Amino acid sequence: MSEATLEAVDAEHTSPSYMRDVAGRIMRRSGARIGLAWISCLVVLAVFGPFLASSHPLLMKSAGHWSSPMLLNLGPADVILQVAFWASVILWQMRMRPSKKFTIWTAIVILTAIPSLIWIHPPELVVYQSYRVGLKDGTIERTINAPIAYSPMDHLRDNEDARLQPPDHEHWMGTTADGADLASNMIHASRIALSIGFISTGIAVVIGIFIGGLMGYYVGWFDLLGMRLVEIFDSIPTLLLLLCFVAYFTPNLYIMMAIIGATTWVGYAYFVRAEFLSLRDRDFVHAARAAGVPLHSILFRHMLLNGLTPVIVSASFGVATAILLESTLSFLGIGLANESSWGALLEEALGEGGTFYWWIALYPGLAIFLTVFAYNLIGEALRDALDPRVSRMM
Repeated sequence: MSEATLEAVDAEHTSPSYMRDVAGRIMRRSGARIGLAWISCLVVLAVFGPFLASSHPLLMKSAGHWSSPMLLNLGPADVILQVAFWASVILWQMRMRPSKKFTIWTAIVILTAIPSLIWIHPPELVVYQSYRVGLKDGTIERTINAPIAYSPMDHLRDNEDARLQPPDHEHWMGTTADGADLASNMIHASRIALSIGFISTGIAVVIGIFIGGLMGYYVGWFDLLGMRLVEIFDSIPTLLLLLCFVAYFTPNLYIMMAIIGATTWVGYAYFVRAEFLSLRDRDFVHAARAAGVPLHSILFRHMLLNGLTPVIVSASFGVATAILLESTLSFLGIGLANESSWGALLEEALGEGGTFYWWIALYPGLAIFLTVFAYNLIGEALRDALDPRVSRMM
């Protein structure tokens, strides 16, 4: 088997026709459609959160001049998410290999992230009620606000009766114990849920593929030592490690992602190792060695493409697990500070004196349930679509 033949085999697994076939099998399942619809809604809410829920007016007229306080208060993450989203939409419509699309998308995001982190510095001290006070005293002539005219950190200091109000026409989901709008917090909390799920799982998948691939290919002493490493990390309780971290250090989203990713890669390593053990003696691998194909190409291009199915399926469940871990920390009151989180909102449902506020429990709890359930539905659909035995029956 020549190297050209190997390239043809790899192309078959990443060709647009193959991808469309897999996507078609996935979309034929009602559970997958429901799960993808919910995750798509969360993505839209996460990307366009500042345009949907913000105390900063989209447009404001003061002293005869129009300005956009909302744009002036956008942070680096807001800009990066906008560019990443629209780049994804544009590249999705273009006809090219998925690997090339991903490379271009990654380059665009990196080139956007670097200048955004360097040059974009929104005001640190924000007085949200200044816009409402300005409208009352006439210093602000007119404003065009977001559909929800409250930021998640706007505690409505100018309204003494704003705390713990049930849903009404002004606050669609009610308010929290500190007077913040619950709907605004729900929208902005979707960012934390999606980011910690995708990034931490991505870290775990990369580590698991690398270590598991080397163990399955080399076997022998390398596999023996690798398995001991896997067993050590498998014995580390992720939640307990996160509790220890947030107890002694300031909670940080990126550190939490790194901890979750660095302790949950064991399952992916097991899957990749098992697949590589069955693939290392196949004819196409021997042919690649005889053709002089570099080792990294044999491992992560020829073999990995044929053994990636269980990793992809497991990753969808891993995202749900990461979201539950972050929600658990926030519910215990030791999650991220000054950040909207579904778990932190859920913790406020039981107030002082044992009073239960149903709206604070209902919406965050339902969001956590639906998100985890959606990822489980997508994982099951991926498993069935990528399994050749099930695919022939569909």
